Amino acid sequence: MDAIILAAGMGKRLKELTKSVTKCMIEVNGVTLVERMLTQLDSLNLDRIIIVTGYKEDILKEFISKFDIKTPIKFISNSIYDKTNNIYSLYLAREHLIENDTLILESDLIFDDGILEDLISDECSNLALVAKYESWMDGTVVTIDDDDYIVDFLNKEEFSFEEIANYYKTVNIYKFSKDFSKDYYVPFLEAYIKSLGENEYYEQVLKVITNLNENLIKVKKLNHEHWYEIDDVQDLNIAESIFSEPNLKLKKFESRYGGYWRYPQIIDFCYLVNPYYPPKTLVDEIKSNFDVLLRHYPSGLDINTLLASKYFNVHQDHIVVGNGASELIKSLMENTFGDKRLGVIIPTFEEYSNRKSEEDLVRFIPQNDNFEYDYDDLIEFFGDKDIDVLLLINPDNPSGNYICKENSLKLAKWCQDQGITLILDESFIDFATEENSTFFSEQILAQYPNLILMKSISKSFGVPGLRLGVLASSDSELMQTIKSDVSIWNINSFAEFYLQIFEKYQDDFDKGIKKYQEVRDKFTNDLNSIENVRAIPSQANYVMCEILGDIDSRKLAEILLNDYNLIIKDLSNKKGCAGKSYIRLAVRDETDNGILVEAMKDVLEDK
Repeated sequence: MDAIILAAGMGKRLKELTKSVTKCMIEVNGVTLVERMLTQLDSLNLDRIIIVTGYKEDILKEFISKFDIKTPIKFISNSIYDKTNNIYSLYLAREHLIENDTLILESDLIFDDGILEDLISDECSNLALVAKYESWMDGTVVTIDDDDYIVDFLNKEEFSFEEIANYYKTVNIYKFSKDFSKDYYVPFLEAYIKSLGENEYYEQVLKVITNLNENLIKVKKLNHEHWYEIDDVQDLNIAESIFSEPNLKLKKFESRYGGYWRYPQIIDFCYLVNPYYPPKTLVDEIKSNFDVLLRHYPSGLDINTLLASKYFNVHQDHIVVGNGASELIKSLMENTFGDKRLGVIIPTFEEYSNRKSEEDLVRFIPQNDNFEYDYDDLIEFFGDKDIDVLLLINPDNPSGNYICKENSLKLAKWCQDQGITLILDESFIDFATEENSTFFSEQILAQYPNLILMKSISKSFGVPGLRLGVLASSDSELMQTIKSDVSIWNINSFAEFYLQIFEKYQDDFDKGIKKYQEVRDKFTNDLNSIENVRAIPSQANYVMCEILGDIDSRKLAEILLNDYNLIIKDLSNKKGCAGKSYIRLAVRDETDNGILVEAMKDVLEDK
């Protein structure tokens, strides 16, 4: 068997990275694509490797000559690489297709070891390696029948997003028998080029063949194997995270701060959402207005604060909408409390305290294993401390500790008596079992002018992609400062439309929260049933766990990502965790929770 690598292209979308080298000379975590691919092919005992070169071919040949590759390598030059596409590169190697069974690979691929071995060992002679279509994919897709034969190759004009459940993306690795190449592919390749030209893709020939002849090419499906096609710098960035060394992979994923939808195989237990809201009807309503929302500007800040005031039961002058709560936190801490001393409870969400200098922070650490505290603990600790502002995240993050409304009001009254501003972050309060627990009301704001309320709409409302948050206070000067600081168009039309419609789905929201609380309780019990795990009771949409035994939290997080495609929040470096091994787990639906529980049992329990 031979292998043909198509490596003539210029890689224009990689811009500066391919200014002086070929596309396949790009490095992923310190190893070039071509070296990795040739090493994988060299292990297969092939008869030879044919590489079709073009752009910067002398540099590429010299580079390859330095590798310790035992399999004979032959180069074929595509001298008109800048005027042709990969159909012509394969055409130049057509004689080799009919001499031997052949693997065909494009040079911009990176994939797991073992994939090529499985392809070769498959008893089917003519195979296209495919993966279920996912949102990040681009290029040729195929449809298949019940026996895994390719029915059609679909180009961009034929692609329909309504049909993506039926699509498979070609990985751009094929196995052809010499008989198939001799009887079908090469004759059709020659005819196609003669009639339609050289600036096409070789898969167009396969499209013609499958349309004329049934049951010639089957697919071999990838499941959990990793692969990526690198066309631009974003592809390169993602590939480097997927193919990181096991001890570096978690760090690379953590540095992305989300965006895990780009990795559909990964289940995200790190970032916090609500799997039971929004309902399908709400999503469908947004979809039905997609074209209008995409093509029109959103309203200004005043209109969007009016929408928020209507739902949150406060006066329009006393609330402001942000591009996520993070925008409002930044404005609040930098423009209002830049020179003020801040009291915080740790461990906690650090977006507030990260915007303060160390000398302006006064930290309270609960002295118990569950990080529990109540209003009187805070009054006792901060009573003799010099602070201007007290931050309470309720329920707290990551502990899930909750102070009931009655006691939170006592704390607000104490702060007011002491001349202390109280920032109450209610981003997770909807998940608490206490009913009517929120402070968002005009009556409370009027009673406590020292009170500032913050709420992320991402969490309980399950729409983090919309980036919505609100801040409320009856302090007119403060509100004017915040509103002057944020942009007049600080949220997009989709977020505005959500604010407009979500109130009518309140019943769905209430049912979703009730279901969530039940699932959270079961998840907590299941976690506590695992050896070497101590789950802390939570009133939020996450559970904090202490990891006991020989495997610490960091190692557990690495194993779950590398071996199980599960990403969790490691808290080992979080302030207040006292050097112990803690993790935070988002509560997802029962199926996903069960997957995580079983994986943790595999890792942590003695066999």
